[in-house]
This record gives sequence, structure tokens and C-alpha cells, in this order.
Amino acid sequence: MMANKTLHGLTQEEAAARLERDGYNELPSAKPSSLFGIAAKVVCEPMFLLLIACGAIYLLLGDRTEALMLLGFVLVVVGISFFQERKTERALDALRDLSSPRALVMRDGELRRIAGREVVRGDLLVLAEGDRVPADAVLLSGMNLSADESLLTGESVPVRKAPALDAPESMGKPGGDDLPFLYSGTMVVQGKGLAQTLATGQHTALGSIGKALAAVEQEPTRIQIETARVVKRLAWLGFGLSLAVAIAYALLRGDWLNGFLVGITLAMAILPEELPVVMTIFLGLGAWRIAQQRVLTRHIPAVEMLGSATVLCVDKTGTLTQNRMALAQLQVRDRVLDLSRLKGADLPEQFHELLEFSMLASHRDPFDPMEKAIGESARAALADTEHIHGDWNLIEEYALSSALLAVSRVWQSPDRELYVIAAKGAPEAIADLCHLGAEDAVALEREVTAMAAQGLRVLGVAKASFAKADLPAIQHDFNFAFLGLIGLADPVRDSVPAAIGASHAAGMRVIMITGDYPATAVNIAQQIGLESPTRAITGAELDAMDDAELARRVRDVNVFCRAAPEHKLRLVSALKANGAIVAMTGDGVNDAPALKAAHIGIAMGARGTDVARESAALVLLDDDFTSIVAAVRLGRRIFDNLRKAIAFVIAAHVPIVGMSLIPVAMGWPLVLLPVHILFLQLIIDPACSIVFEAEPEEADVMRRAPRPSGASLFERGTVVFGLLQGFGILAIVAAVFAVALYRGQDAATARALTFTAMVIADLGLILSNRSSNRSFLATLGASNRALWWVIAGALTFLGLVLYVPLLRDLFHFGYLHADDILIAVAAGAVCILGVEAAKLMNRPDARPVNASGVGGDVRK
Repeated sequence: MMANKTLHGLTQEEAAARLERDGYNELPSAKPSSLFGIAAKVVCEPMFLLLIACGAIYLLLGDRTEALMLLGFVLVVVGISFFQERKTERALDALRDLSSPRALVMRDGELRRIAGREVVRGDLLVLAEGDRVPADAVLLSGMNLSADESLLTGESVPVRKAPALDAPESMGKPGGDDLPFLYSGTMVVQGKGLAQTLATGQHTALGSIGKALAAVEQEPTRIQIETARVVKRLAWLGFGLSLAVAIAYALLRGDWLNGFLVGITLAMAILPEELPVVMTIFLGLGAWRIAQQRVLTRHIPAVEMLGSATVLCVDKTGTLTQNRMALAQLQVRDRVLDLSRLKGADLPEQFHELLEFSMLASHRDPFDPMEKAIGESARAALADTEHIHGDWNLIEEYALSSALLAVSRVWQSPDRELYVIAAKGAPEAIADLCHLGAEDAVALEREVTAMAAQGLRVLGVAKASFAKADLPAIQHDFNFAFLGLIGLADPVRDSVPAAIGASHAAGMRVIMITGDYPATAVNIAQQIGLESPTRAITGAELDAMDDAELARRVRDVNVFCRAAPEHKLRLVSALKANGAIVAMTGDGVNDAPALKAAHIGIAMGARGTDVARESAALVLLDDDFTSIVAAVRLGRRIFDNLRKAIAFVIAAHVPIVGMSLIPVAMGWPLVLLPVHILFLQLIIDPACSIVFEAEPEEADVMRRAPRPSGASLFERGTVVFGLLQGFGILAIVAAVFAVALYRGQDAATARALTFTAMVIADLGLILSNRSSNRSFLATLGASNRALWWVIAGALTFLGLVLYVPLLRDLFHFGYLHADDILIAVAAGAVCILGVEAAKLMNRPDARPVNASGVGGDVRK
């Protein structure tokens, strides 16, 4: 027998001391990139190699100052890369902490849900079906507990576990039935139990063979692959064009070294080296931002898919409702009792037995909200009566199954010879157990429908007795007597109706899946504002349909009731067959196939099993439907901002490439040297990665239909818009340079004037591209601190290189007077006006949402 202290569990102080001494319950993982590691990555980048080549040419030309300045820029680039990577890593570290498997432990005599990595030796673990064991432990007590140890043994058949008679001090070997040992990383597939932790972290069986636990990892996504392909093509284009320009310059002007310098400058201008960084930062920080909305991203590609979701399939209980059940109504024969009207009065005697057996059919220390409500009501109403049986022993439990939606519990009383059996479950299942006649069954169905129409979850209750002999294999072998009905209410979350409305406005259907009766489901559907709330399909009706019929019916039915977890997989398949992009919620072991099959599987974090969480792409930490809608909003914002960043990158590179080519073709003095392109990169890099990532969503982001799932970031509209902006700016800055030369200004002054106009135009590009449908003036009030840091830094640095003689000489600039600055500002302002005009011409109209609410042109 365990001592009372053992049942009490560790104290928080003891747990903290052991955690400090033994470390976290986790295996060694990849360490964050060091400064040296990030520098090594930068060294391998094409841009860095081009800078080294430029430095070498400057040294050959005898210009050590230019070479040292380029080295300084390299250090700045490494600094920016380090900052960006550390910011992304911190976001991913936060996600890894959240994604650590959860554990239910007993501490200070209370149950606490903690991160699996915080479990320590000696902790008492409460385990149930679907839980992943967080540490090596010994089973102290349990009921029908089996575990899948294939992770360690390779044997797919679950093994039975038996409680230890004496708590051992060390673990045995995995494998074999009726042993008390539970191993970290294995899965409880049946039953429940109480276990004591013996080993954590590297000292577990899993740690000894070096297998890593599930973790959130950065992985290449579709858009990252697409971006890498675009960058590779542009790199080859840049290499070919740069080589041609270098040779042409050398042949025309007889200067091979400067020819190679011009070629390298053009290559730096063409190469969009910031794009891969943009993708990594947007997706990593996007997952972190979604986590702030209480939604954990386990698989980064889900961030891409969120904006494409056209159908949200959600469980009713706990997601749409508060998951705070309260016993609301009792019915015995023809008498109905509304518990809200008792107001402290004694419960009438004829309802005592119904409430007594409702509690006997529930766990003594329940986690299920309905059983909690039953227990609370029974203990309050039956206190000081003979109907509370704290001294009875539980002998057997018959679990609920898809074949029979009822549970029976067999009790032994100290003063009775016969076993007492209590059953509760779906009214039709209890009626079946009680073998009710046709007339009684019809009357019962009528009573259930009346209660369900009030939005109540209805359960039937029955009792039986049995001689003390071998118990039967199935519940049907007991001689049950029907006692009555209980009705439980689970209020709708206050925020859900507005979130449902927002989903519909965004072109997303919401489908509710529940085990409730049709009348209850329809009542809830009407409360929350589902479309066509009175049309429902039951699980039995769904079973009778073939796949083609289901695919047809699912187009306009949004309520599925009396549904079992296995029905979800068929629903996902039917919706996908219709071209929908499906997000599906789930919490149980049986939900895992549907979560994997859905485009976006969403597991419940508060009440879900580890199996469900590990099968899902997203984990809803607070089980609230509103959080799903918030995550969809963020998913759309991320994709919108990615497109803005890409349009900006294209627009910013066009004038750089143009002003590298035009002077060579026209025989003009060179405008851009490597140092100038590096300066512009210091504006472009943080702008497209940090500024646009932090940009708030557009006002209409949830009033558009979902985008097609295969939509490309580099779609024609985005590329054309970027090119249109870029060529407009190129025409203006080329004109500024030509006019300056025509006016007789020297090459250095004309270069300074043109470069200043380009910087102002780039800053204007940032402002104009913040919104695709609002003017830059309208966006000035939107909060984005990174924007103003970038603008202030760029203008400050521009002032330094224009008016500090040493820097001015390094940049090969002439002195600009006030009228020159006015010309540059005016040219930049014209560029901004041109971009605003292009934005008006390119303004996208929202795609219409079709009648079914799925959104147009959505294909898998």
C-alpha cells in the first residue's frame, strides 16, 4: 500500500529542487546557432562571395580604403543576419516549449497539468487512454491499462500493464505483458492508471538509445521551395548578364578590372538574396504570432494553409460551448424537474435513485465535464442520505464503444451480497440495454426530443444487480431496469456567434459535429448562427450513405449529430472530394486519422489526447473556436504581407539593375558601385523582412474569399505590380542623372543626386507597399515601430555619407546643395505618386463568395 505522502505527491518545493538538480525532462537537442555558425552561413551566401571578389579587385586597383569599407559592410550584414536568425530562433524555442507533451501530475495533493519537460523523479503521473507517457515510471494502480511500446521494441501489439506490488527502485526492460513499467515516449492505448516517475530525460530508456521526442522543427515549405527556385533562376540570369556586361565594358573601354567590377556590381543588383531570409522570418515569426492567439503551430506549412481554409469542421463541446456542464433537468416517468427552480429546496424523493445511479455510473474523480456536473449535483442534493456510497468498491467497468454508446460500472457494497451495476449513456443505448418495448421506446424518444429541443444534452440511466460470480463479457447480459433521463446544459461561448459571422464573411463554412441528438444540435446551431441550422445529418444516416451520396449531401449541410469520431474521416474525404480546403478539430485517439487527413488538423490542447495533438498541424491551447478564427486572420495577414514584401523587393531591385546597366550602354559615368548597392541592401533587407512582417492586417482581410491553396507568392499580379513600380522609379532616377549631366554637373555630384533620389524612392516604396488598397497617407497611423527605425536609420546614414567628407569620398559623391536636395526629394515624391497611381490601377477586387460559402476557384 502507498503511504499518504505518496498519494499526496511531491510538494512544489521538492519538485523545483529536483528539477534544479536533475535538469529538464528532455533529450539533448540542436543548440541555437552561434555567432560563428551564423557567420559561416553568411560566408556561403553568393552576396558575400561577390563582396569578397569586389574587395579583391579594389586591392588590385590599389584602393585599400574601398576594400576596408566593404569589409565593414560585411560585418554589418553579419550583424543583421545574426539579429534576424536569433529572433526567429527565439520564436521557435517558445514553440518548442509549448509543444512539449503535457503531463497530469499530483503535487501538494492537487492535480496539475504541466509541461512534460518539467516532470521530475518521484512525480505521481495520472495517465489515461491517449496519453503519451512523459517519463519512465512504475504503475502503482490502474484499470485495464495497455501501452503501445513499438517506439522501443518494434512490436506493434500493445502490452498489458499490471500494478507493482512493491515499488521498484529501477526500471526493467521494455516488452512483455503484466509488467508494471511504463516508458517515456510510449502511448497509453487503453485504460487509466497512477504511476510514479523513476527516470527522466537522458536516463530514460528512450534517452539511452538516443531517439528524439516530437518537436517543432523548421522545415522547407512549399513557398520556401518556390522562392529558392526563383532565386536560383535569377542567380543564373544574373551570372550570364553580368559576365556579358563585364566583357562589353572591358572591350569598349579597355579596362578589364573595372569591367569585372561593373559585372560584379550588376550581379549584386540582380541577386534577390533577401527572399529566402524573408520566407524563414515570416513563417517562423508567423508561427510565434499565432501562438500568441493560443494556437500552437506544430507543422510550419500549416501557416501557409490557414489563409486557404474554406471549411472549418469543429466539435461542439468545449470548442463552441464553454465545456462547463451543469445538470439542468431530471425526468422520472412522467415527472420533469427543472433543477434551476429548486433554489435550495430539497430534491424530491422520487429523483434520488436517478441521481444516485447517475453518479455511480460516473468516475469518482472525473475529468469529463458531464460527469463532473453529475457528481457536483449529486453530492449537493444527496448529502447526508444513504445514496452516497464512498465505501463501495469498483469491480469492473464496461467502456463506451461506437457499437453501444453506454458505459456500465460494477460496484461491490460491503453490506450487500449482489453486485450493483449502474449504466448511463445515449438514451437509445440505455433503452436497448433495458429491452424496452416498442410503445415505451416511442414514448422515450418523444421525451428525449422535448428535452433536446431545449438545447440539453440528454443521457439515459439504468440499474441492475448481479450474483457474485464471473461477470459477463458484455453489458447486454445484465438485467437492467430503466430509471429515467438527465439533461445537461453547456452554454455557448459568448464570443462564438461573432466568430461564426466573421467566418462566413471570410468565405468559410462552419460545420458543427456533435454526439448530441438532432434537436439539441439544431438548437445550438441556431444559437451560434450557423447557416441552414435546421438541416442535420445523423451518424446513422451518414453510415447509410455511400461516398458519392455523402459528397453531394455535405455541400449544404452544416450540422452532423449523433456522430462518432470515425465519421469525421468520411466527412473530411467528402469535403476534399468537393474541392474544399478542410480544417478539422479533434481531441480523442479516434480523431487522429481525420486530423491527419484534413488539410489543417487542429487538436484540442486543454482536453485533447497526445495522439490527437501529434496528428495535428495546429494545437488549440484554450479549445476556443474564436482562436481558430484569429489564427485564420493571422494566416491571411502573413500571406498578404509576404506578397507586399515580394512586390517591394522586385520594385527596389529594378532601378538598381537599370542604373547598373544604362550607364554602361549609354557610355555615361557609372552611377552605382558595390558600396552603393550595399547601402541600398541595408534598407531593403530589414524593410522586407522586419517591417513588412510586423505590418497589421488589411481591414478587409476577413471579408475576402479564401485564396486558392495552390496560389503562388510570385503570381502574375504581384510580379507585374512590382515591375510597374520599379520601372517607374527607374525612369525617374535615370532622368535625374541624365539631366544632371546635361546641366554640366560633374559625375560625382550627379551620382550623389541620383543616389539620394533612389534612397528616397525606396523609402517611399516601403510606405506605399504597406497596403494594397489604401494610400500611404492612410497607413501612417498604423502602428509599426520597425518602419520608423528603418526610415530614421536610412535618412541618418544618407546624411552622413552626403556631408561627412571622409564618407562622401568613399562613396564617390560630390557635395549637394539645398537645391540639389530639393530636386532629389521632388524626384522621390514623384516616384511615390507614381507608385500610388500604379496601386490604384492594380487594386485587387475581392473575389466573390459562392452560395455554399466555400469561395471561388478553390482547388486542392
